Amino acid sequence: MIILEKICAEPRLDISDIIKLIRLYENGLNYIDLFAGAGGLSEGFIQSGYRPVAHVEMNGYAAKTLETRIAYYYLKDNGELNSYYDYEKGKITRTQLLEKIPEEELKTVINKEMSESTIKGIFNTIDEIKKEKGIENIDVIIGGPPCQAYSLVGRAQSSHMVVPMEDDPRNELYKMYVQFLNKYKPRMFVFENVAGIKSARGGQAFKNLQMYMKRVGYEICYDELNAHDFGVLQSRKRVIIVGWLKGTGYDYPSFEVIHSNAEVWDLLKDLPALNPGDEAREHTMKDMSRLKDYVKENNIRIKSDVLTGHIARPHTAQDIEIYKRAIDMWFENKRHERLKYDDLPEDLKTHKNRTSFVDRFKVVEGDMDHCHTILAHLSKDGHYFIHPDIEQHRSITVREAARIQSFPDNYYFEGPRTAQFVQVGNAVPPMMAKVIADKIKEQLEK
Repeated sequence: MIILEKICAEPRLDISDIIKLIRLYENGLNYIDLFAGAGGLSEGFIQSGYRPVAHVEMNGYAAKTLETRIAYYYLKDNGELNSYYDYEKGKITRTQLLEKIPEEELKTVINKEMSESTIKGIFNTIDEIKKEKGIENIDVIIGGPPCQAYSLVGRAQSSHMVVPMEDDPRNELYKMYVQFLNKYKPRMFVFENVAGIKSARGGQAFKNLQMYMKRVGYEICYDELNAHDFGVLQSRKRVIIVGWLKGTGYDYPSFEVIHSNAEVWDLLKDLPALNPGDEAREHTMKDMSRLKDYVKENNIRIKSDVLTGHIARPHTAQDIEIYKRAIDMWFENKRHERLKYDDLPEDLKTHKNRTSFVDRFKVVEGDMDHCHTILAHLSKDGHYFIHPDIEQHRSITVREAARIQSFPDNYYFEGPRTAQFVQVGNAVPPMMAKVIADKIKEQLEK
């Protein structure tokens, strides 16, 4: 019906234009995801109706997570999700799961580092995928290089690194992104990175990035956006650059602020309570009444979902005592005071450095409408992300971090717990990504 309306509205279309319209509405808009990570940005675009042509990611665990997510959507589209749930429950192996997925689907995950020596091979793989799927043009390229090279925290730690931050080769990865723009000429692109990219190397890196993008034929605009303004229960600021081919008449999307009445507690309350070192035994949820409205309305959990990644770290008796003190201070008379390391009794102080990172113990703000930024540092220790329930006196789990990032419970993260925390902490919240994808789609479908 939509295709007929388009054709009737444009009576001068020739047969080739009609064929293109049919292909567009049969296959939907497509995209390539660069530096894809665990796929948070990609998830938002898929939820918006786009189809992936390729995901390029160098980390092996993150690439496996992307493959598993492809398996989820393929099995969902073909009414075979029970196989996916069996995998999550440990009833079948990952090999048995992926045997059910066509090779052409799994091929879209390209597990390679991007460099001058590999980029031609990556191009060849993507060109093969395009040919096999009958794709003529790429609609959108999304992604952003590893943010550690531009992050303010990373630069603060530069003096302790083997390679100084200004010499970090990741500073030049934006040139790889621009080479993809030049090769595939997508109608639009979305480039995401930490706010620190604007000031890295005295602002020169950001100026160079914009210059390269304009040089290959794009008009661009950027803004610093906060995931909290997209309905995510987390303060997470990111620079989002949107570019479009010169002459297309597109523009930077206008985003309405979305704030929920929910509290961070709403993301945590229904999950099984855990003591340090415990693992949730509950695979599925029979009593959906436990879910808060925010979780249901945003499809973070549905009845058939299998609970994974809800395993608590073990903690020492000393850490548990500090956690309890931090939680007490935060909730006492709702004063929301943070524990300062130097305020601890001497028998609880083990760090020699008492002048920096004095807020190294931080409680997740359960009684507020957003919490502080989820970071990949969660893989090191959980001190900066203490669960707000004093009875549980522990750091948050992978699943709790994923929920705060707005990942649905059916999103399975591959690898050991440390690798899962890195994937979650580095991701773009899918809820934010979907709003961006929807706004891009509005322009591309005109």
